[in-house]
Amino acid sequence: MKYSIQATATAKKDAAMHIKQSDINFGTTPESSDSLPNPAELFLGSFSACVLKNVERFSGFMHFDYTKAEITVNAIRLEKPPRMDEIQYHLRIYTKDNTLNIDLLKKNIEKFGTIFNTVKLSCAITGDIQLITN
Repeated sequence: MKYSIQATATAKKDAAMHIKQSDINFGTTPESSDSLPNPAELFLGSFSACVLKNVERFSGFMHFDYTKAEITVNAIRLEKPPRMDEIQYHLRIYTKDNTLNIDLLKKNIEKFGTIFNTVKLSCAITGDIQLITN
């Protein structure tokens, strides 16, 4: 598989990624630091999207239904050299299925996620899954 995106930035202003039919604005100036995501947050957003996509993917393979999945991701950034050092995630799955094998789901997410596997080559990742039955 191959992927391609386009991004543009205007001097002294902010930037946007153009992916398929979506535009994702992001901050490149101090003025937008509180209102637009920065590159590190977009990186964590990609990680989150990978995990959530795999929840959907494995709901079919593992035959479970869910109403919603939420993920919180926290990261520690080192200064020298600047890079992500640790990522922690907490995934909540809302379901009526209290027999869902969350250990197997976690194993599958961590084994088959493209972004997950790319990131784990460069920093430590820890996480947990919480089942919320409703």
